[in-house]
Amino acid sequence: MIDNEVRHAEWYFPAEADAVRAARHAVRDTLRSWSIDASVRDVTVLLVSELVTNSLQHASGPIGVRLVRQQPDGDGHPGLLVEVSDPLPDPPLERSAGPDDEGGRGLQLVACSARRWGTRKGRSGKTVWFELALPG
Repeated sequence: MIDNEVRHAEWYFPAEADAVRAARHAVRDTLRSWSIDASVRDVTVLLVSELVTNSLQHASGPIGVRLVRQQPDGDGHPGLLVEVSDPLPDPPLERSAGPDDEGGRGLQLVACSARRWGTRKGRSGKTVWFELALPG
């Protein structure tokens, strides 16, 4: 579902191998339709890919992705809130990946790229969220 008036979009993907690709396309297309700067689009798509991949590796139910274009904050900067939800209640664990590790960098990327991020429990699982600053 995409709501261009409110600047809100939300999707649910089955926990299947093509969920990451489908989420990337949905997010990229939506941000393009909202005229979001290409650099912010690229970072958002990368971080969504990482978080959806984490959900696929650990959860077996549907994966939710939600975008909200936020009004300017106290400093006058608009933002983009991104949420990835899954039915697993356990919060993700940040770990330090070694130079030869093939995984373990998803949350590191989120922490380095987002102006804020976190997790919260829901009724049936958890949500990992992050905010990116938007130009303007």
